[in-house]
Amino acid sequence: MPPTTTARAQQGAPDAWISFLAHFLFVLAAWSLFIKYLFPIGFSLANAEPWNRYIYWDLWPLIHLWLGWALLARPRYVYPLAVAVSALEIVIIVSFFVWFLSDPDWSIWRTNWFINKVFVLACFVLLLGTALRRPDTIRGNAIPPRMP
Repeated sequence: MPPTTTARAQQGAPDAWISFLAHFLFVLAAWSLFIKYLFPIGFSLANAEPWNRYIYWDLWPLIHLWLGWALLARPRYVYPLAVAVSALEIVIIVSFFVWFLSDPDWSIWRTNWFINKVFVLACFVLLLGTALRRPDTIRGNAIPPRMP
């Protein structure tokens, strides 16, 4: 009989939902790199403008990669990391949405930004909801799992 979700979490293996969220974070990191860096650099170079003119500089893609890895590797700090990053991202994005939607600018740059943030917000609402409703699925391992 296959182990239950709680048994898998106690053994150190993330369940399918946590694995999905981790991979969602990996996709978001790649997508954010494209939206925030590669597309703006390509556009700038194609229009003979300074290469960094349209870049939205930040380190969120690296944080998303770290959190995705942590959800799979399950270090001790994964639960507080997931809650803290989720709460911070939700507060920041909702604040930006209030500011943006009060006077929207639907240029290609802001539309790309908005679409990216909708998916980032969805990911972190799902992650925070999971952390609050099913904390045992996210908790890290105090002791690494033993080999069978």
